[in-house]
Amino acid sequence: MNAESHPWCQRFTSVPQSVGRARRAVRAVLLAHGVAPDTADTVVLVVSELAANAARHGRVPGRLFEVRIDLGEKGEEGEDKEITVEVSDAGDARPALQGPTANAETGRGLVLVAALATAWGVRDRQIGKTVWARVSR
Repeated sequence: MNAESHPWCQRFTSVPQSVGRARRAVRAVLLAHGVAPDTADTVVLVVSELAANAARHGRVPGRLFEVRIDLGEKGEEGEDKEITVEVSDAGDARPALQGPTANAETGRGLVLVAALATAWGVRDRQIGKTVWARVSR
């Protein structure tokens, strides 16, 4: 197995407008690396939900949030198996998977991430946390 990895990382200002910037940047990187459009759409949706949470719940004045994409390890046939998405912020709030109430306008992001990803989780950092998800190719 070839352990070649293709990481990409960019920081964004913790404001709602940055979520769209993150989506566009990630889509461009994925398509430039030959990721199938349907897989790119899935990864972009995961990035959108995690970046929105970082901008809304993880915002710390003067701090940025970071999006990292790793296109993954190559399989025996040369195919990438999974794409890893990581969104890091400086906030203390830890996300939890919980269903929204019927009339809630928010609260569905992690439900979507859990449905689209093969795995997801949260890990602490020295400052803040990283929320990660893996998407099958």
